[in-house]
Amino acid sequence: MGNNFHNRPFVVITIDGPAGAGKTTIAKKLALRLGFCMLDSGALYRAVALALIRGGVDPNNHSIPNAAICALNIGVEPGIGSMKVTLGTEDVSAAIRSEDVGVAASKFSAKSQVREFLLGIQRSVAEKCDLVAEGRDMGAVIFPLADVKFFLTADDKTRAKRRYEELFHKGVNSNFSEVLDEMRARDHRDETRNLAPLAAAPDAMIVDTTNFTPDEILEIMLERIDSRVGGLK
Repeated sequence: MGNNFHNRPFVVITIDGPAGAGKTTIAKKLALRLGFCMLDSGALYRAVALALIRGGVDPNNHSIPNAAICALNIGVEPGIGSMKVTLGTEDVSAAIRSEDVGVAASKFSAKSQVREFLLGIQRSVAEKCDLVAEGRDMGAVIFPLADVKFFLTADDKTRAKRRYEELFHKGVNSNFSEVLDEMRARDHRDETRNLAPLAAAPDAMIVDTTNFTPDEILEIMLERIDSRVGGLK
């Protein structure tokens, strides 16, 4: 489904926001509803983190050896409402979801080498298909000319509860207070980093998901999309 908005062949919808705001759940629902491909930028940062950790790079280091960046072999295969991530020939879509990798990804994402490495990979996906792209700077940095932009948020205790329940359903033992503390620390890192800090793009619609179900949020977003692009619902 093409569109000439901003003279690009494909529609791009961005969904940004902090951890636990519901970005991935909503992005998948929206992409499936519209028949769009999905770009989960967090998965790419997690894949980089996994590869670097395996290579012995400490996420707390000030910089990353250039050789480690050059050795990265990350592939992305976007699908309708889904995305597969590979390291070489290995499908790491499941391996990147551990809590340790997530924490490391947050730290590595603040480094310019990682962001520059992933910039072209992310933008290249929008050259292949209509796209729902979710992350933390999709609308502000990666796709500044996106057709429609959203920024999802929720209070930190609600977001921590969602994350805690997600871990519980995965069989991961966790402590709610620790999940909340780590989420707040991650928010601080993301919001105060010098490079592409977490913030809503000026033209993004801000949606507080605290008291809404994913399906209710989906309907709100579809109305906005229809008013901006039209003919997609």
